[in-house]
Amino acid sequence: MNELGNHVRVFMPRFGVINERRHQLHEVIRLSGINIVVNDIDMPLIIKVASVPQARMQVYFIDNDDYFKRKATVYDESRKLFDDNDERTVFFSKGIIETVKKLGWKPDIIHIHGWMPSLVPLYLKLFNHDNPLFADSKIVYSIYSQGFEGNLGENVKNSLTFDEVPEEHLNWLDKPSYVDLNKAAIDFADAVVKGNAEISPEIESYISEKGVFYFDGSDLIDNPEKILEVYNEVLAPEEVA
Repeated sequence: MNELGNHVRVFMPRFGVINERRHQLHEVIRLSGINIVVNDIDMPLIIKVASVPQARMQVYFIDNDDYFKRKATVYDESRKLFDDNDERTVFFSKGIIETVKKLGWKPDIIHIHGWMPSLVPLYLKLFNHDNPLFADSKIVYSIYSQGFEGNLGENVKNSLTFDEVPEEHLNWLDKPSYVDLNKAAIDFADAVVKGNAEISPEIESYISEKGVFYFDGSDLIDNPEKILEVYNEVLAPEEVA
């Protein structure tokens, strides 16, 4: 998308396995310095940035010492999910939105990949729909076969309840599984992309039930122009800026 002339920014967690020196990450002071409330607790948001020189594209890293400093992603050394992955999911999802606000950037398309930012569509549609930055944005959600076994903790629902998310939107989020988080994202997405050749049949059935625009994007790596077709379909009759 970047090579096709679109303005792309990438947001991801600053997992501790990322080598900051090698990839020349640096904190952006003007973007940092705010707190993200997770279940009535203020957690400092730190924003770091690096660039992909060949693509002239910036990558923004959502960071917090309590959530992302450890030298792992979502599992410990015994392959057990971290107990705070529920809070990390909330923090990362809200942190992305607050960072875009700080940037003053108005995206046409917000493309969410995978389960960790799966609450972004909910927070955007319920609490930011009248924000000029997001009022015209369309949300595309890509689903992948790489999920997790078991459930996240109850702090997803606790945090959303504290944020006054109406009860009818909490159906999947008591102690959410991988499938539950995908369903919660699908509820608020304008389009869904199948990111792998095989995804959960339960998720595919739910997409059909909701009637959301669904696109098989399992071959997008080999055909990147096809994602532009998805974006144009979602934005129609607008054009991608």
